[in-house]
Formats: sequence, C-alpha cells, structure tokens
Amino acid sequence: MKVNFFATCLCDTVKAEVAKKSVVLLEQLGCEIIFPEKQGCCGQPSLNSGYIEGSKPAMKNLIAAFEENDHPIVTPAGSCAASIKRYPEYLADEPEWAARAQKVADRLFELTQFIVNELGVENVGARLKGRAVYHPSCSLIRKLGVREEPLRLLANVEGLEMVPIKNQETCCGFGGTFSVKMSEISGEMVKEKVHHISEVQPEYLIGADISCLMNIGGRMTREGRPVKVLHIVDVLMSR
Repeated sequence: MKVNFFATCLCDTVKAEVAKKSVVLLEQLGCEIIFPEKQGCCGQPSLNSGYIEGSKPAMKNLIAAFEENDHPIVTPAGSCAASIKRYPEYLADEPEWAARAQKVADRLFELTQFIVNELGVENVGARLKGRAVYHPSCSLIRKLGVREEPLRLLANVEGLEMVPIKNQETCCGFGGTFSVKMSEISGEMVKEKVHHISEVQPEYLIGADISCLMNIGGRMTREGRPVKVLHIVDVLMSR
C-alpha cells in the first residue's frame, strides 16, 4: 500500500526520531512511503488562537501538497490530524477549497488509527519490559475518537505492563497556546497529572502526541521524576 507521510512541525524541529521511526514502522508493515515535499505547517498554533483568516495560506498549501495523489495520509501527531480534519469548516466560505479540504481530510489518519483500523494490525512484534502509563491526549480521544487503538497496540507489546492512573483522561494542561495564555492554570493541571502518574511508580510514560509528552515530561524533569517519556512509536519499534 502506498502511503503519504505528514511529518508535522514538531517532528521536523524537535522530535525527528519519531518521524523516522514512524516511516520505518510503516515500511515494516508493508507500506511504501511517499513524502510530498511541499508540505508545511498545518496552521494549528494560529488556528487554535482564532486566527482563521491568517491561517488560510498554510491550510491551502497543505491541501495542495497532498493532492498529488489519492493515497492515505498518515501522521504521528493527533493534534495536527485533528486540525486538518476541521479544514472544511474553516474554509466553508470558499466552497471549492472546502471540497478539496474534505477530500484530504477523508484520507488522513493518525498513526495508531491507521495501523489498527486500516492495516488490521494489533501486534507489531514489539518487546519492552517494564511498567508504563499511557496518556490519552485530548486530540486523540476527544477530537479524533481514537481511544482503543493505541491501547490495543500496547497490549501486544511483550513484557510491557500497562497500569492505570487516577483521572487518566484528564487534560495534561498543554492545549497548544492555552499553556502560554493560561500558564498558571496549565501549570497546575500538569502538576496534577504528574502527581497521578508518580503514584503508580511507572518506568515509562507513553503517549501518541509529542506536545503532551513534552509538557508532562518537562514537569517530571523539573520534579526529578525518574520516568522515561516515550512516543508510542518508540515503544512499537522496540525489539
């Protein structure tokens, strides 16, 4: 199967290994990766801040970049996927662009969603020994409806014990620009999240959204918590 890969800004600038491992994993699962070189930022930061008009050039650029073919589009970032899924709404006053946006959105999948639902794979042969907590990001569970897919993949990782925490699905406090504009509230939210994680003494914190992992991981580092932060693709590529 031919698949377009959407790398996202965070992968490009701070977590390149997540993008690389995602590509390798998809290739191991039988996908041929296409990387449209004209892709850029999806506009999420400005969209989340309400600057819809100012975000339209970025949206249109991304739409055009992925119109090169009709193959599925896969990304390891749920928050970016959720933003693109709303493009038709943002471009509603330009019907032609809204229709083009809908076609792109319909082909777009978050990585675990694609592996489980489109490829029909729940066991990728990964091995990782230890106790872990999974953080379900708001973008995945609330915006994309991706709740069980990451858990199914993690359940099949040999040696990995997944442990629940209190208020597991509560927001970590990042929320994009929310963490800047409402920094005091955001800080208290991530402190609470880290407290609940620390109660069960895991070796790993696993998530499928880089931004949330950076937020929670940063707090745990400041508190001196000995928990290793992993994107889910890091786990799925462990052997």
